[in-house]
Amino acid sequence: MLRIAIPNKGMLSEPAWNMLGEAGYRLRHNPRQLVVQDPDNDVELFYLRPLDIAVYVGSGTIDVGITGRDLLLNSETEAREELALGFGASTFRFAAPQGSPIDNLEDVDGKRVATTYDKLVGDYLAGHGIKAGIIHLDGAVESSVQLGVADLIADVVSTGTTLRNAGLRVFGDPILHSQAVLIASPRVQQDDERLTVLSRRLEGVLTAQHYVLMDYDIPVGDVARAIAVTPGFESPTISPLHDKQWVAIRVMVPREKVNRLMDELYEVGARGIIVTALQASRI
Repeated sequence: MLRIAIPNKGMLSEPAWNMLGEAGYRLRHNPRQLVVQDPDNDVELFYLRPLDIAVYVGSGTIDVGITGRDLLLNSETEAREELALGFGASTFRFAAPQGSPIDNLEDVDGKRVATTYDKLVGDYLAGHGIKAGIIHLDGAVESSVQLGVADLIADVVSTGTTLRNAGLRVFGDPILHSQAVLIASPRVQQDDERLTVLSRRLEGVLTAQHYVLMDYDIPVGDVARAIAVTPGFESPTISPLHDKQWVAIRVMVPREKVNRLMDELYEVGARGIIVTALQASRI
């Protein structure tokens, strides 16, 4: 059985559960349940703390898992990223007090940086030739400067409201753009069929989330113009109709572009446009 670790709580948990459910895997029905057997798919799901997932996967105790890229890079394990999953986006930034002379990365040299992500920050600074003291904190990092523990912080930033309320401002380039990722143990080969099946199913869910099917009829003489409007995720399917002057076209298009594409298709002579949501099982 393929052992899969998923977050038991936090902002990554519900989207991860939904994605696996849409991919056809069995989920828990009891929030106290920590392990779910899914013999139909030959997998075993383990609900674990997000911070621990990369450790379990990196050690080989768990075969694959869903966690944040930031947590993976900070884990000091040999787990590897297999697939970006498109949710849980966040940005990791430096922040210093308002009015502080710390305004760029070079100014961090010799300073004290408070963070929960010691390795991630340490590797980033070392990669840029910056020597600074890393102060590890498990939470409330934004309070460290006011309390005199650090000169600046490095933390996840979403809206920036928490930082502003603490009298801090971001500076410099982002340390990391993070999101949820599928990770694999070094003991699992990249061509392992079990990993291939899981990755394909999750890619199918991603495709279904971001694309829709568009069907329309177009005069034969306008096919080239129509295809220029909707080249699609892959090449469009063109089918003959009873009326030899017309053909039917089916194509996958980005969900967010549907309205604009419909307007453009009507301008080139299309008719009978139908938009259908994709189902992951059909990918």
